[in-house]
Amino acid sequence: MKNFSAIVPQLTTRKTTKNPTKGPEKGNDVTRKIVSGLKTKTLIALALTTALVACGEKDVILPGERLDIRGDAAEVTAFVNEARPISLPAASLNTSWTHRNGSPTHRIAHPTLGTALSPVFAANIGAGDSRRLRITADPVVTTNAIYTLDAQSQVVATSPSGAPLWARSVIPASDNPRDASGGGLAVTGNVLLATTGFGEVVALDAASGGELWRQDLDAPGTSAPTIQGDLAYVVARDGRAWALDLDTGRIRWTQSGTPPTSNFSGGAGAAVNGEFAIFPFPTGEVLAAFPEGGLRRWSTVVTGQRPGQAASNISDIAGDPVIDGNRVYVGNFSGRVVALEIANGGRIWTATEGAVGPVWPAGGSVFMVNDLGELLRLDADDGTAIWRVELPGFEENRERRQKTRFAHYGPILAGGRLIVASSDGLVRQFDPTSGTLVGTIEIRGGAASNPVVANGTLYVVSKRGELLAFR
Repeated sequence: MKNFSAIVPQLTTRKTTKNPTKGPEKGNDVTRKIVSGLKTKTLIALALTTALVACGEKDVILPGERLDIRGDAAEVTAFVNEARPISLPAASLNTSWTHRNGSPTHRIAHPTLGTALSPVFAANIGAGDSRRLRITADPVVTTNAIYTLDAQSQVVATSPSGAPLWARSVIPASDNPRDASGGGLAVTGNVLLATTGFGEVVALDAASGGELWRQDLDAPGTSAPTIQGDLAYVVARDGRAWALDLDTGRIRWTQSGTPPTSNFSGGAGAAVNGEFAIFPFPTGEVLAAFPEGGLRRWSTVVTGQRPGQAASNISDIAGDPVIDGNRVYVGNFSGRVVALEIANGGRIWTATEGAVGPVWPAGGSVFMVNDLGELLRLDADDGTAIWRVELPGFEENRERRQKTRFAHYGPILAGGRLIVASSDGLVRQFDPTSGTLVGTIEIRGGAASNPVVANGTLYVVSKRGELLAFR
């Protein structure tokens, strides 16, 4: 093949034949266009040839031993469950379950519950889950009634035998039932509080369902309220904390966190004891205040995402604060659960796990369900995992179509075992020592709430809008 320099002079110096029709100038233009096109094609061909030659060169392999910079991959990723002995507090009969996780601190030690559970009743509570509306409230229980909130903001009182007592909608008169959903419940004495996606807190007479007062929050109030003494504490989804007079609904004080840019339906509520009110905000901020005056005591931010696989990058607090002695446990959805000193907010440890609900501390361990659908037992001293059990993952069977995760609610410790209610239609019971599955209970339609226990009876709300009781 002739080289490029030999071809080009021949083309550029060739004599052009005049075109008698178009004239000599037009003929020269045609020739120049042909030459230009040939030059371009030849240059492209040379570039491709050079690239192919370069690709054909052999790689230079350096001598010496090859070492993985991360060490043994199996050593890095392997995790072995440990059946570590545990000393649980003695089970005791509780006659009520007044808040999420049982109390204003979001902690009950160990309720009594029998081992061979059978269905007692299934009571209709109103609207179940739909494409637009969801049940987000856990039931609350007194000696006289079980209170529930359906997907269309209807509060229903059911007797311990399963008979309906009363029902009342808490939707504002000017709003449509399909405009919002979500909310939570708390009860004390004869006052039942309901928060709603319509941005209100409504106080009802627990015996009759009559309205006592309502307070506008100017933002959705879908996290569960907390009652301590003569005050009701609420976290709105715009990053504000409210303390309301329990008798009148008047505002005692408010605290503001950083306004959120994203969050999810439901949300975490305040945990309160006699000295501290702990507020979780959608941005991941956790604030401690004096319960009566609202003076800020400390604040911290729970940030960070799970390394590797994660269900979400939303920093919203999903694991409600749990007060256990001089500690507070709280977790976000994207991959952090922390133990804090309640006195000053100091970090004791951080676990790289996302939380979908409040943890359950007991016997020197912390039990939780993470964002990947695993039931975990953590060491309360340092937050390291002792065992982990995989729960059902996706509703879709085909891997390429998997996008809808099963929801898992809990765990709670009752009758010497951990109980998790799931949207796949089962309540599962696990051995807290090893994580071994020890029993299941079927629930029609799947679970839509955390399980609760009172008077030796297990209650859970189904996605169909039913209150199910087992004893």
